[in-house]
Amino acid sequence: MSTEIKQTAKTFVPREQDAPWRQWGDDLEPESVQQLENACKLPIAVRGALMPDAHRGYGLPIGGVLATDNAVIPYAVGVDIACRMKLSVLDLPVDALEEDGGERLRNALQRETQFGIGANFKKNRRQHPVLDEDWNFTELTKGLKDKAWLQLGTSGSGNHFVEFGEFELDRDDLGLEKGRYLALLSHSGSRGAGATIAGHYSKLARKLHPELPKELGHLSWLDLDTAEGQAYWQSMELMGKYAAANHACIHKHVPENLGAQVMLDLENHHNFAWKEQHDGREVIVHRKGATPAGEGVVGIIPGSMGSYTYIVRGKGNDDSLHSAAHGAGRVMSRTKAKKTLDWKAAMVELREKGVRLLSAGLDEVPAVYKNIDEVMAAQSDLVEPIARFFPRMVKMAPAGERPED
Repeated sequence: MSTEIKQTAKTFVPREQDAPWRQWGDDLEPESVQQLENACKLPIAVRGALMPDAHRGYGLPIGGVLATDNAVIPYAVGVDIACRMKLSVLDLPVDALEEDGGERLRNALQRETQFGIGANFKKNRRQHPVLDEDWNFTELTKGLKDKAWLQLGTSGSGNHFVEFGEFELDRDDLGLEKGRYLALLSHSGSRGAGATIAGHYSKLARKLHPELPKELGHLSWLDLDTAEGQAYWQSMELMGKYAAANHACIHKHVPENLGAQVMLDLENHHNFAWKEQHDGREVIVHRKGATPAGEGVVGIIPGSMGSYTYIVRGKGNDDSLHSAAHGAGRVMSRTKAKKTLDWKAAMVELREKGVRLLSAGLDEVPAVYKNIDEVMAAQSDLVEPIARFFPRMVKMAPAGERPED
C-alpha cells in the first residue's frame, strides 16, 4: 500500500477552496494563524479551529485543531503524544501546605516524582497494567517497552510539572461539597517512548509525501487504510494508555507517601487524535495542545506556576470541533526568556503569591505565559469554569534541561 502512495503522490494538489476554520481570541501570533491556514489547504483537511492559547509549533500550531478525512498527521498530534493533565483532591487539610514549612509535602514530591531527560525509577521501578498491554505489534514498540517501564511514573522536562495547591469549589459539584481542598496536579506525557514513536512516523510520513511544499512538509499524513497509518494509530493509542499510566503512578505513590486518600480524580489528554462524528460524518480530530470540550466533558486548563488552573465543563461548540485551549499559551520563546528574564524578579513574584518553587527553568516562569483569565474569557462559548486550583508548591525539571515538549 505504501508503494502505491509513493508512485501516485508526485504532485501536490491543494483543495480548490481552503477547509473552513475559525479562531478564538484576538492578537494571536501571526505564525500560528498562518500554520492553521496552511493545514486547511491539505486535500485531507475537513475543518479547523484555533484556540486562544495558540502559538507556533511544528506543522500544526500549538492550540490547533484539525479534522481530516481518514488520515492522521503525526506532527498534528505532536511530539509528546498524549500529553495529559490529572488532578487528585486529597483528604488532607489545606493547612498541610504550611505545616513544618510544607516539608512533608515537599519530601513526597521529591521522593515520588522524577523530572528531566532520561529521568527514571531504575532502583524502584513502578508497576502498572499498561505493561501487560501488547507492545509487540511493531518492532519499534517492542523495543521501547523496557525504556517505557524504566520511565514509568516520571515527567520529563519542558512545561511538565507536579504541584500541590488549593482546589476551590464554589458550589456542590463533582461529587464534592463546596469548599477549599488540598489537591495534587500533574502535567506530562509519554516520555521517551512517545517521542521516539513521533519521530519515526513523522519521518515516514514525510517520505511518503515528497510532493508537499516546504511550508507543508511537517503536515505530512498517513492514510488510515495503509499498514503505516494503522501502525501509527495503534502506537498512538498505546502511548495514550502509557501517558495515563505515568500520571496514575504519580497520583498513587504521592498520596500513599502522605498516608492520604484520593477523594476525587479528574483527567484529560491533549496532543492526540480521535475518531469523532462531526457534520454528519466520521473524521479524525487532531487536538495539538487543545482540550476535548464536548458537552458536559470535564477538562483541566492550567495557567502558569503563578496563576490559576481552571476545571471546566465543555459546551460542545460545533465550530471548535468540541475543543478548547489546553493552557494559557506562551508569549515568549524559551530562548528569549533566558535572555531577557531574571530569577530575582520571578522569585519575588512567586513569593508574593505564596508559591514555593522546588525546581524549574527560567523559561517556565509566569512571565512567559499569557494571562489565563483572558484566555478563559476568550473561550466562554467553549467551556464553563466549575472550579479552580492555585499552585502552592511546584516541581518541574531543573534549569538547563532540554525541553521535551
